[in-house]
Amino acid sequence: MSIKVNLSTIKASLPEHVTLVAVSKTKPVADLMEAYEAGQRIFGENKIQEMTDKWEEMPKDIQWHMIGHVQTNKVKFMAPFVSLIHGVDSLKLLQEINKQALKNNRVIDCLLQMHIAEEETKFGLDEKELTSLLASEDFHNMKNIQILGLMGMATFTENQNQIKKEFTHLKSIFDSLQATKPVNCKLNTVSMGMSGDYQLAIECGSTMVRIGSSIFGGR
Repeated sequence: MSIKVNLSTIKASLPEHVTLVAVSKTKPVADLMEAYEAGQRIFGENKIQEMTDKWEEMPKDIQWHMIGHVQTNKVKFMAPFVSLIHGVDSLKLLQEINKQALKNNRVIDCLLQMHIAEEETKFGLDEKELTSLLASEDFHNMKNIQILGLMGMATFTENQNQIKKEFTHLKSIFDSLQATKPVNCKLNTVSMGMSGDYQLAIECGSTMVRIGSSIFGGR
């Protein structure tokens, strides 16, 4: 199957309110261009250097999403162009994004990553950390970031009930957050669901899915 066919099949299966991030990490520019020619404009990368190289080479109407774990010392390289940073899991990282956004005269959109999986290896905030981050004076003083919502990754398991429980949990945190209307937040995005579980994620309230192998083939 071609990338174009895969892309149109997936897009046809997505409700209108769900945004598709084509996960293009490790894939060559030729593959991304095939998706671009088929109408895809949002690409997700997990390494800042690779994303920057692709940004330099490819059309400028692409929105680049940073979906991997972010090291603070690398933020400056993507600050001029990144559209959305998915994996923000600390106040320290937010402060660095805010600082680099200010240098580039931008407001950078971010998602706060919640730890919803039972695996210790996944990054993310717990609910207590989320509450204290959003209530902190440091957060209130940031003028160059905007929180669009939450992101979470389910446990890597075949157990659909467990995955559903974790997705539902993330959506309930998002809903209660929306009710409190915190500053610097435009809460409209719940990013959860990948190639293997995106349909379930959408059923549980996802508004943004990250799909790689179902578009570009296996790694």
